[in-house]
Amino acid sequence: MTAARMSKRATGWRAVVRRIALSVLFLMVLPVPFILLFAVVQPPVTSLMLQRVVSRTVNGDRPIWPAHTTVSRAGLSPNLRRAVLASEDDRFYLHVGIDLVEINNALERQRRGGKLRGASTLTQQVAKNLFLWNGRSFVRKGLEAYIALLLELLLSKERILDLYLNLAEWGPNAFGAEAAARLHFNKSAAKLTRDEAARLAAILPAPRRWSPKGSIATRRAATILVRMQYAAPRNESPAPARRRRKA
Repeated sequence: MTAARMSKRATGWRAVVRRIALSVLFLMVLPVPFILLFAVVQPPVTSLMLQRVVSRTVNGDRPIWPAHTTVSRAGLSPNLRRAVLASEDDRFYLHVGIDLVEINNALERQRRGGKLRGASTLTQQVAKNLFLWNGRSFVRKGLEAYIALLLELLLSKERILDLYLNLAEWGPNAFGAEAAARLHFNKSAAKLTRDEAARLAAILPAPRRWSPKGSIATRRAATILVRMQYAAPRNESPAPARRRRKA
């Protein structure tokens, strides 16, 4: 191979590497303006919603578009905020988007012969719902962790929790706390009782399969009601780490 050809090939490889580096940098920066916007504007739609729309369209289900009504923080019952934290992430105010303590606990359970369970934080769930797809690949989990760190860096904890409560999937074609309260209890999210809030939090691991009035929710809600006395505001003592649901 001549020196000229070798030089040309090296130049070609450098161009490829440069394009890849620029593409990676673009993808890393891409979520930032959206997250900054979400600090003051509620997202009208999420990646998960769009996935469900496609699925319902293909299956011929109606209505295609999900029930979703955004409400302010004042429109969300404090009972629901506490119930969700107690159920999903009682170390929410202690971690930075990724909970290393809970990850270590999950790995320790596996070493003792238990089943490896997910350790996704609420922030990671917001990242996945907003920007990513369902699945358990290392690529998706890596992107989820990165976006979760950005969310924690650019938004307050209370704003992240607001986003979660307004965007979480809470039943067949129902997203957000208001749609969930209307669907399951025929009332606004602001008027949810402790028991109703605990039941809604109880179905979050499988909202399209479990009913808040079913036996699984009843059993899980009983435990959540006990934990609710510990989970939530920053100025209160958080509960010890609890088991998390799968991502």
